[in-house]
Amino acid sequence: MRGGGARGAVFRTAVLRQAAARLLGYPGEELMRELPLLREAVTGAGTPAARPLLAFLDHAEATGRAELAAHYVHTFDFDRRHCLHLTWWEDGDTRRRGAALLRVKQTYQRYGLEPDGGELPDFLPVVLEFSAVSRTDGLLRRHRAGLEQLREALARAGTPYAQVVSAVCATLPAPGPADRARAERLAAAGPPREDVGLTPYGAPGPVLVPLTERAR
Repeated sequence: MRGGGARGAVFRTAVLRQAAARLLGYPGEELMRELPLLREAVTGAGTPAARPLLAFLDHAEATGRAELAAHYVHTFDFDRRHCLHLTWWEDGDTRRRGAALLRVKQTYQRYGLEPDGGELPDFLPVVLEFSAVSRTDGLLRRHRAGLEQLREALARAGTPYAQVVSAVCATLPAPGPADRARAERLAAAGPPREDVGLTPYGAPGPVLVPLTERAR
């Protein structure tokens, strides 16, 4: 995993994004059993972005499943400012969010993949898993402003989950002027509102399946 060159860097980034995808899912028994394996993978990546993930893993192992699960629900299910659905940050609860979700789904389909398990396609753990599998960061960069708003909101709340989102942001290039301007607009105005029944529905964790397998 410590091989040099561009291909090695891409692989290490994919490992970190896959780990972040798992850690941003609901902390059930399966995730808790995976913590040692995730620690080994993140440690092996050996990049600066690994440090906040390792700090979160320390917290998760010391906290235990029941307390971590209660904190997850409190953090993500009861505060929209911590929304893990990326299109919400720019499109809010408006009709145009449906088109944004379709564009995300079409991106998956171009790679022969489709989300499975009952989650919306813009759920951050699903996007991270797609990024890890496809070795691309286009969706994450497209929603960089929302990611930064999420990171800042979690940091203000003092939750350790801010470390996971900080690690995700650290795997991306530094924000450019357009990213910063968009983030400033979101911070000033917040997501638009127009209730249209786009209530998120949960799943134990992100899953991407090949379209050929889904058709069976």
